[in-house]
Amino acid sequence: MIDLCSRESKPLLSVDAALERIKTALQPVEGSEKVDLKNALGRVLSESLYAPVNLPPERNAAMDGYAFSSRDVNHEQDFSLTLAGTSWAGRPFDGLLEPGQCIRIFTGAVIPEQADSVVMQEHVQADGQAIRFPANTSARQHIREAGEDVKQGSLLCAHPKKLNAIDLGLLASAGIAGLSVKRPVKIAIFTTGDELIAPGQPLAPGKIYDSNRYLLSGLLNDAGYSVTDLGVIADNKQLLEDSFLEAAKNHDVILTTGGASVGDADYVKEILDRCGEVDFWKVAIKPGKPLAFGKIGSCCFFGLPGNPVAVMVTFQYLVAPALTQLSGAPSSKPLQLTAICSSTLKKAQGRQEFQRGNLIQEPSGEFIVSTSGKQGSNILSSMSRANCYIVLPAECKGVQAGDKVRVDLIGNAGII
Repeated sequence: MIDLCSRESKPLLSVDAALERIKTALQPVEGSEKVDLKNALGRVLSESLYAPVNLPPERNAAMDGYAFSSRDVNHEQDFSLTLAGTSWAGRPFDGLLEPGQCIRIFTGAVIPEQADSVVMQEHVQADGQAIRFPANTSARQHIREAGEDVKQGSLLCAHPKKLNAIDLGLLASAGIAGLSVKRPVKIAIFTTGDELIAPGQPLAPGKIYDSNRYLLSGLLNDAGYSVTDLGVIADNKQLLEDSFLEAAKNHDVILTTGGASVGDADYVKEILDRCGEVDFWKVAIKPGKPLAFGKIGSCCFFGLPGNPVAVMVTFQYLVAPALTQLSGAPSSKPLQLTAICSSTLKKAQGRQEFQRGNLIQEPSGEFIVSTSGKQGSNILSSMSRANCYIVLPAECKGVQAGDKVRVDLIGNAGII
């Protein structure tokens, strides 16, 4: 679609089309490494894992109480059994449970082979060694069978799952101490611009603090990525080209911000054309239209816009899916919700727009969204206040209060 707010001579590439072009151009990185289980959080399995033991490994009690054999009793009336001992978690009852006997048992403790029932301790009366059970005591309950969770030899986690905290707990419960994971995706980041200085330095006239490297560093804080921060590169063609070529030698991805637009000092596309290849440049997205994607040798390149909100939006919708694909992890679609917009939103036709918003859920369950403030691509404060994007299609001409809109959560943001 032609962007009516610019002088584009031909239709811009849609977000979906750009994603498809990226997907076609990339292959997961090759290579794996062994890691300890405690270092496996967020890593992508390079091979499936199977249970070396049953989970649980032995029959055990699901609660504190008394274990007995239902064959020994008449459940229709009260009955008493003689206490023969105790089974603790980690210290099983060491003996043979004879007819007419029961044992005291605690949650997680091994059930004697002769027992098939556990009764909660609150349901019995103890008088020395005599344990009295009420009539209609239920049999064959409160026992966890061996392999009830996972049978020995069964699949625990399938390649290429990205391991989360629950997965680590599951693998630990099976006694797995080490595993093979995909090697990290090697990513080089740097920002471009003569105007950029580091936070903490005096702010001279014409200078601004470099926020994008800190933003990108936070977005790339993932165990599956190995990130090299190459700092700020000045607006110098030769210096930029040399930096691109050097970074491409030992990285899978180069991520830059700034220099991808059409200004006299915006050299990214020109350099890519000379030392690599440009797959596309400019996408029908707002904020973030001047985005370059291509390759330098086997290293893929993303030249993101210079404005920080545009960096955030293009990263979430175009770069993050690409990095997931490179890591070998399975792709997933973000949760999309429909909400009633309580704000009037301005928009021109031409680009899919991602406006910052605040999403709440009413007691009735209905979602309500409102703008989080000014929408300029340089305004980070409204992004900091937001928890979602209000996603407006390219053909949309604006939103009236009361209209229904699509909303996507920002990163791991929660709903108020």
